[in-house]
Amino acid sequence: MISRKQFTRVLAATAAIAALASCAPAGPSAQPPPPATATAVTGNAPTWGPIKQIKAGVLDIGYAETGPANGKPVILLHGWPYDIHSYVDVAPALAAAGFRVFVPYLRGSGSTTFLSPATARNGQQAAVATDIINFMDALGIQRATIAGFDWGARTATVLAALWPERFTGLVSVSGYLITNLKANQQPLPPAAELGWWYQYYFATERGVQGYTRNRTEFNKLIWQGGSPKWQFDDATYQRTAQSFANPDHVAIVVHNYRWRLSLAPGEPQYEALEQKLAAAPMITIPAITIASDFDGAAANGAGYRDKFTGRYDHRVLPGIGHNVPQEAPREFTKAVIDVTG
Repeated sequence: MISRKQFTRVLAATAAIAALASCAPAGPSAQPPPPATATAVTGNAPTWGPIKQIKAGVLDIGYAETGPANGKPVILLHGWPYDIHSYVDVAPALAAAGFRVFVPYLRGSGSTTFLSPATARNGQQAAVATDIINFMDALGIQRATIAGFDWGARTATVLAALWPERFTGLVSVSGYLITNLKANQQPLPPAAELGWWYQYYFATERGVQGYTRNRTEFNKLIWQGGSPKWQFDDATYQRTAQSFANPDHVAIVVHNYRWRLSLAPGEPQYEALEQKLAAAPMITIPAITIASDFDGAAANGAGYRDKFTGRYDHRVLPGIGHNVPQEAPREFTKAVIDVTG
């Protein structure tokens, strides 16, 4: 049962999403998405205002910010090959519910750049998570709710595991995604291996050249495969595809996947953090995990339930693909509100 305060927040968030949808052209895409159905989106979907920049750690991080200055902080993390537009409906809904929302571009995406050409273009999980701690410190954010999907869910889970004192709640699509390099050496069933074809492609120099030349077409294929029921149009895709022009994009993506397969080293300064993550630490803060059609047989969450020892809920969204916050913004928004309390 939710409290009166939570109910008011959910009501405000739902109204905000409905208001956004009412600005779209007449037709199926003009209505807020019903539960458990993929959202049809159009090129008239809302976008961000001016993007802010802040120097944090080794990066100059680009980010969107919205909501009342005194609202509870929420940090929303995108995945690959996506960007901050995955939250273009969720963020204003959370702002309407009273939250202060921050949506940073991850390293290698959008306007986030490295401060020095000498810094390694490293995509390992501890490096990306450290970026977010540096981002919070630079903005003076002591504690926040953290939420994400894909790379963003992995990063959010790493943050909750390593720095629980900095976070009030976690929303993670696909559950507990902390990478275990040793476990990743074990082969999967053939059907599962087929699904990760791009990881093996990136392990080759041919893959690097192919992705460099064809990243826009490549990533659209990933969108279609990960969300086969999501009816996005080309304008919506191109809005995000601009982020792939980042000068470090290819290097970060390739290193991330090579590192996961133990084909590329991490950096020594992150080794102590990686050793902690290799022990598969528990998540002790309040958490909600979300599964969708993308998760297949793992959608029930049973495989990672025992990794969450705090207040916990698991939600399944049939008919939704991998980009949950953009396909099911109402459900994702409600999860952030519910986990924050």
